Amino acid sequence: MLQNQSHLFNLPQDITYLNCGYMSPMLKSVAEVGVRAVYGKEDPTTIKPEDFFKNGELLRAEFAKLINVKNENLCVITPSASYGMANVAKNLQVEKGDNIIIPEGQFPSNVYAWKELEKEKGVTLRIVKAPETAKNRGKIWNERILEAIDSKTKMVAIGHIHWADGTKFNLKKIRERTREVGALLVIDGTQSIGALPFDVQEFQPDAVVASGYKWLMGPYATGMAYFGEYFQNGKPIENNWMNRLDSQNFANLVNYQDEYQPGAIRYEVGESANFILSPMLTEALRQVNTWGPENIQSYCKSIAQEAQQELVKMGFQIESADYRSEHLFGIRLPKGLDLEVVKNRLAADKVFVSVRGNSIRVSPHVYNSKEDFGRLIQSLKQV
Repeated sequence: MLQNQSHLFNLPQDITYLNCGYMSPMLKSVAEVGVRAVYGKEDPTTIKPEDFFKNGELLRAEFAKLINVKNENLCVITPSASYGMANVAKNLQVEKGDNIIIPEGQFPSNVYAWKELEKEKGVTLRIVKAPETAKNRGKIWNERILEAIDSKTKMVAIGHIHWADGTKFNLKKIRERTREVGALLVIDGTQSIGALPFDVQEFQPDAVVASGYKWLMGPYATGMAYFGEYFQNGKPIENNWMNRLDSQNFANLVNYQDEYQPGAIRYEVGESANFILSPMLTEALRQVNTWGPENIQSYCKSIAQEAQQELVKMGFQIESADYRSEHLFGIRLPKGLDLEVVKNRLAADKVFVSVRGNSIRVSPHVYNSKEDFGRLIQSLKQV
């Protein structure tokens, strides 16, 4: 069993931070890499031409290991989840009358790109509503998504879990159903990859995106993506010099190339070598791979389980374990309890969580402890 890892972070001792779904705290090791990189530019001669490409290779390798991709060139460096989704939208072959399926209340980065396609191409954005009932909510929601897929569906764009409350979506069944109708499966892994096991070989998605500053434990303005076979001959949203063939040859850059780098690197953001942020994210992913997402899940379960049982006794509602993640889950309030009052109480007690929709979103990590959940319980008992 993974032990508490708070010694690897610099979180203040007087707060209870159960909010990694908002933003992860910086690992000490990642901060050290960033500081060294900042000072490294004081002497530009230390940055060699090969460094423009080495940084990317190291980062792709760590992400490929995390999500079990055999060909590292199918993994690309992005600045955000929305950047990856924009590349998906540009290359999705749709026409009027087709539909795209998403769950209700999805994060905007996995909505706006499809709303633009709705305007431009006349596709229907089909939003699958969450059940209003608490009983079997996750099970019913998954069933509704499967039922919504039909012969005109061109893509299901969904998270592994719902970002607001941790409801887990059955990606294997959704993949089976999309294959039956020839639709794509595109995953926003921002709130899961790094903390919840995700295997490209198992789920067979067509594309995956993930922001870097949450469960990948990296800095802001970083992200990673995976693009499968469907996208291998597509057009990227930007044309930068590094995603073109033979760009490693600096002396030959004005011999302009029509062809792209192999695999999915055509979709990579300009200046992906980022000599500060890319090494920081690489170091973060090394640590995540060392811990292992399966161990992170087990650890979060071990510190949260007793508190979850207590919360249910207090009248709060939590999704059944079969249909939620351990690292991020929602707490729905009992009737008559005012959400603003709860928020103010938690803030006064320096218990940091998020309010998303009608849920209190709790998102622990390996720096948390049972004592942190004890403080959450005590704070909620005051309202």
